[in-house]
Amino acid sequence: MSHTPRHSRPFRRPLLVTSLLVCLLWAHASMADTDPNIFAGGVGMEYLPSWPGAKTSRTQPIPYVDIEIPNRVSLSTLDGLQVDLIGGSVLHGGIYGDYQWGRDSSDLGVLRDKIAPLSPRLTLGGYLEWQLTKQIDVGTDLSHDTNGAGEYLDIYGEWDLPKVWLLEHSVELRWQAMNAHAMNRFFGIDPAQASTLNVPAWQPGAGSQLATLEYDLFVPTSKHTGFALALVYGRLLGDAGDSPLVTRFGSRTQWNESVAFIYHF
Repeated sequence: MSHTPRHSRPFRRPLLVTSLLVCLLWAHASMADTDPNIFAGGVGMEYLPSWPGAKTSRTQPIPYVDIEIPNRVSLSTLDGLQVDLIGGSVLHGGIYGDYQWGRDSSDLGVLRDKIAPLSPRLTLGGYLEWQLTKQIDVGTDLSHDTNGAGEYLDIYGEWDLPKVWLLEHSVELRWQAMNAHAMNRFFGIDPAQASTLNVPAWQPGAGSQLATLEYDLFVPTSKHTGFALALVYGRLLGDAGDSPLVTRFGSRTQWNESVAFIYHF
């Protein structure tokens, strides 16, 4: 399936790309004679919540990297690492790796020194993806924090919309869930923090965490270049949305916008 460049979520994963690039280069060397390879790179800007659940936003520069050996290995700032061990025409699946973003003290605002900052973490697991048609695919991935700080489940569906002149665009619907450990890491409030913040202590359980609807647009400027834009509407769910961190200091609604200039090799 030919994906419209989806760059809003994964520009937060440059360290994943760096740490796993050796794996992709090894695979490239071993498979270069059997499949064409695709590489795209670029830079841009992203406007995103200051921390998961925040009502304030921040702007940051973003890298864009997408390297693919079709039906075998892909590594990108979009979807992390996927090693396809099935390699079918309709069903794909195998090893999945990603980068779970944290929260920085400098972005916490009034919560700074009242709740702990969270370091980014590498997650590893597996994925399955079904290509229903040339335009539609659905999939799921399940991964766990390599440092033992939780498990994450994603279920998604993407539809490549018909082209409008030279413009390529798509929509994606995604549902995310966490286990209790991960939910507490991001949205829990222990008694000491609750006393400082003057809110009830909160110990969320496993379940739904976030639903998003994403629209992506690629505007070509030449045979090899173009602008990729994304608009993501997210809504925190379940115990994540009910956390006092969100209801008192943040927002259940999470917006994300990004734009990048991309070169396709």
